[in-house]
Amino acid sequence: MNIRVLLILLFFTAGIWAQNEEILVSGLLVEAETGQPIPYATVVLNDTNANTTISGAITNDQGAFEIKTVQKDFYVEISFMGFKTIKLRDFKVKGREVDFGTIQLYQDSQTLDEVVVRGEVSKTEFKLDKRVFNVGKDLSSTGASALEVLNNVPSVNVNIEGEISLRGAGGVQILINGKPSVLADESSNALGTITADMIQSIEVITNPSAKYEASGTSGILNIILKKEEKQGWNGSVSLNTGIPDNHSIGFSLNRRTEKFNLFTQMGAGYRSLPRDNEAINRNLTNNEVIFSEGENFRNETFFNITLGTDYHLNKYNVFTLSGNFAYEIEDQPSETNFRFFEASNILVSRWMRDETTEATNPKWQYEFNWKKQFKNNEDHTFQLSALGSFFGKDQSSLFTDTTLEGENVDNNQRTATNFQQADFTFKADYTNPLTKEYTIETGAQYVINDVGNDFEVEDFIDGEYVINENLTNDFEWNQKVLGVYGTIAYENKIWGVKGGLRVENTDLETLLANTNEGNSRNFTNFFPSFHTSYTFSEKFSLQAGYSKRIFRPRLWDLNPFFNIRNNFNIRTGNPELQPEFTNSYELTSIYEIGKASMSSSLYHRYTTDVVERVSTFVDNVNFTTPENIGTNSSIGFETNGKYSPTKWLTFTGDFNFNYFVRKGAFEGQIFDFTGNQWSTRLGSKIGLPADIDLEFNGNYRSGFETVQGEQSGFAFLDIGMRKKILKGKIVANLGIRDVFASRIQERFVDQPTFETYNFGRRGRFFTFGLSYAFGKGEAMTYSGRRR
Repeated sequence: MNIRVLLILLFFTAGIWAQNEEILVSGLLVEAETGQPIPYATVVLNDTNANTTISGAITNDQGAFEIKTVQKDFYVEISFMGFKTIKLRDFKVKGREVDFGTIQLYQDSQTLDEVVVRGEVSKTEFKLDKRVFNVGKDLSSTGASALEVLNNVPSVNVNIEGEISLRGAGGVQILINGKPSVLADESSNALGTITADMIQSIEVITNPSAKYEASGTSGILNIILKKEEKQGWNGSVSLNTGIPDNHSIGFSLNRRTEKFNLFTQMGAGYRSLPRDNEAINRNLTNNEVIFSEGENFRNETFFNITLGTDYHLNKYNVFTLSGNFAYEIEDQPSETNFRFFEASNILVSRWMRDETTEATNPKWQYEFNWKKQFKNNEDHTFQLSALGSFFGKDQSSLFTDTTLEGENVDNNQRTATNFQQADFTFKADYTNPLTKEYTIETGAQYVINDVGNDFEVEDFIDGEYVINENLTNDFEWNQKVLGVYGTIAYENKIWGVKGGLRVENTDLETLLANTNEGNSRNFTNFFPSFHTSYTFSEKFSLQAGYSKRIFRPRLWDLNPFFNIRNNFNIRTGNPELQPEFTNSYELTSIYEIGKASMSSSLYHRYTTDVVERVSTFVDNVNFTTPENIGTNSSIGFETNGKYSPTKWLTFTGDFNFNYFVRKGAFEGQIFDFTGNQWSTRLGSKIGLPADIDLEFNGNYRSGFETVQGEQSGFAFLDIGMRKKILKGKIVANLGIRDVFASRIQERFVDQPTFETYNFGRRGRFFTFGLSYAFGKGEAMTYSGRRR
């Protein structure tokens, strides 16, 4: 009896064990069109009879999945956004396993179309003290870099060398998530590593509040990166070439996990930047004239690497540590031809001046940032950051003069430059939304600039080189700026107001070490700001704002020793230069008219101690030096917009006009005059079949009167074409910058005793790039921008 019971129990237990035997379900998910793995797709096992969920999982970085189940009657359902959902019912269990092998998912065109319609067009919206350019599908899916996105923002322009201007003026501050960053510095090659799909929006701040550093009058561009992160491996490889020489290879890699975001970017290349120059120095007292014309090159071999990590300690604390190192090897050959005429157009001498320059430029940056969010509100934050950078230049030049006709004017020279610059920025910001309507901000910033430029000139006399004491010195520049600020804002859905005050103390010292000529300045300034806005409807809003700004002279404005490439046209700095102060007022509107979105501004700026470059004439040599000359009162109007009549055609444009009143005096000469200046830009983007996009950007900048003469206007056209292959995994770019070689710099000086003319032109550039993305990254272009 006991044996029978035992056998029955064993049989029953075996049956239960057999029923609970686990089955392993596995497979690999890929895109049908490209064969690329699909990570983070949803895989669900559903009960065949009850139509309920049994178990589920998501695919890993390589698109693979594994699920265990004890139930035999099930089917598999796989789904991922933008792809058609599939159900797998026809399979067999072999050896307690179901191996589906490689499973292909096809894109759902209807779903994709809906996504494109919702987020296709990048749009600008209005905030209390800024405009926000939201990056839409039209840019985020193109594989463009951050520089290309910036070039699509109204009022912003990026030129051929990657220099960024706002409303036609340079000196723009670039921030990443509201703070200085290795990735935001124009002097490194790192800004090109930010792709369009990483950018949520770009804040355009033309009249900054007291929260921001008071220096610079052009405004601020704040790049806001997306919070969501694509976990896994992402990367891109880029090859570029061009005429004149512009060859580079770049590689970026990004690894994201729940806690860490590890990123690196590296590249190398060679580029050549030619420039045509022409100058005329005319002495009106004795009718002597010196003509000079030539071509110079800046040839650079460069290497660059960026390393960094974001560490998410928890939901409320993120630490960032990153660094960038670059090394450049420069070669700057030039040839300038001179002709010297006496009165009655008599040729006295004709000679050629050759330059051979070699330089090495090491530079690096490092950054630490800690951002803390408080539990009560994600906008309640504290952020602490430190940014350091170094740039060095070890340069030697040899100038050889060869007489070709007439009197002997050979004047061989050589120069040596040892330049070092170290900058440090420490910043703390605290933001607290007290209620839904009231927000306070406070913080501090400390900036240290430490520069040394040891410049030596030697003349070849009687068979040997002798130091020219008049042109040789060691210039030291040390500047420390401490700023603290506070703002308070009230904003509801219709109306808002924000006021603030920033206090900055500047401690500046310059020293010419060889002659012991020093200049020390210490001053404290108050920089108030006020902004208000009113929303009349979803399609029309108004904003008014006021701020006070400062322009502190830069190193090259202060350093009296510079290049002697053309020793009849010498540009020098002025150690006695004082800062500019500007009071800025703006009234801005944003509105929509049909399919067009528009923004217009009326603005007034009043600037004191205006920095102007002034020419003086000694022995037929033109010396150009910055000086503080009087005041500038300008009234301007700017309008810009975007119009998309169809899905495949988009127009963008802006127009800026200002009327100015200049008052001032220099060395007994009165500079009181009025003038105007205007610029316009019109761009179009045309979507062609086969994933081809064409872009045309035309620009015009008018001439304007200066304190001693006038600056000529010019127009230029850029053309670009982009072809996406394999759904954007490969992107080919073809560009022509300055199609007609019409982008020139032309300056006339007309004075009672002399006249000068200076002309410069970079010329036409052709570029071609090919980029490949792997993982879920975007194909991008490695720019390798120069300092």
